[in-house]
Amino acid sequence: RLANLVRQKGGRQIGGSEFLILNQQFNTLIKAGLPILKSLDLLATRATAPRLRPVITQIRDRVREGKSLSEAVAEAGVFSKVYSTAILAGEKSGNLPGVLDYYIAYQRVSTGVQKKILASLVYPALLISVAVIIVTYLVTGVIPKFALLYRDMNVELPAPTRLLIALTVDYRLVFLGVVASLAVAAAGIFLWSRTEEGGTVFDRFKFRLPVIGDTLLKFQVAQFSRTLATLLTGGTPLVAGLQTSCDAITSKLLRSTVSHATQMVREGESLHGALGASGHVPELALDMIEVGESSGALSPMLNSVAEFYEEEVSLRLSTLVSLIEPILLIFMGLIVAFILISLYLPIFSFSMTGTAK
Repeated sequence: RLANLVRQKGGRQIGGSEFLILNQQFNTLIKAGLPILKSLDLLATRATAPRLRPVITQIRDRVREGKSLSEAVAEAGVFSKVYSTAILAGEKSGNLPGVLDYYIAYQRVSTGVQKKILASLVYPALLISVAVIIVTYLVTGVIPKFALLYRDMNVELPAPTRLLIALTVDYRLVFLGVVASLAVAAAGIFLWSRTEEGGTVFDRFKFRLPVIGDTLLKFQVAQFSRTLATLLTGGTPLVAGLQTSCDAITSKLLRSTVSHATQMVREGESLHGALGASGHVPELALDMIEVGESSGALSPMLNSVAEFYEEEVSLRLSTLVSLIEPILLIFMGLIVAFILISLYLPIFSFSMTGTAK
């Protein structure tokens, strides 16, 4: 789940860029001195995104009925709890424009990091897609024709050719059955990972993977730190900020960790001590949080944690992609080469035999 998306009723999604523009426009109107209700009226009238207009209209109507802006946003059911909590903090502090500034900066950074990560994965995904298309075409359209040709010739085929034909023609149903079984198993694991227990176990497994696991964990910690820093900067109390940040975490293991830490902080434990009790938060992050608590600069230090890990995750992904790309190319080349050589090997053998005679 991307942090820069808000979900509309019925499962539709509003792009992060649309949401960012909405916040910028709303904040500009508030800073200009317009009342909240008048600002919502203007936004509802001039909204260019059709999906946003009914949402803004609903919020405006709730505010007109006497609801606070944070209550109206929460009741809309399409925005994250982080957003409604940030607005609530702005209302309580009397600094709604300032809080919206913090939230807009949070949106920009989060969206930028996510776009950078997705962009780094586009090329490997494209390579895999091309490989699947090529192999599928060869297996379904080319190999069966060669198999019929060689059977009509009634000749002894080389071992690689026999293996290729057996896998793709003679035992196709068995092969497809194995693939289907693997797909069903993968779907079952995916559905199980969506449960609380399964997700926690799956997260433990993911985070223990070499290189990739540590990268995934640090990305989650960066997202949590960025969210909590935004809420604290806007004036949200620590315990309330932890509760809201917990709801925004996608990892069930880290969510459980933060939930337990929230209870410990409520009972008087320090934040770094509460998070460190789980053993799932990196030591460097704990050390930086401890310094932030002792110096009274927790929010800036959480931002520093987020920036440090976001940069590290981006660098690691770039390195991994630069390593994966040649490996994928070599792997694709070997598969296609094996198929083509196996198909044409009998023809080469016949040619050499005919020449020898």
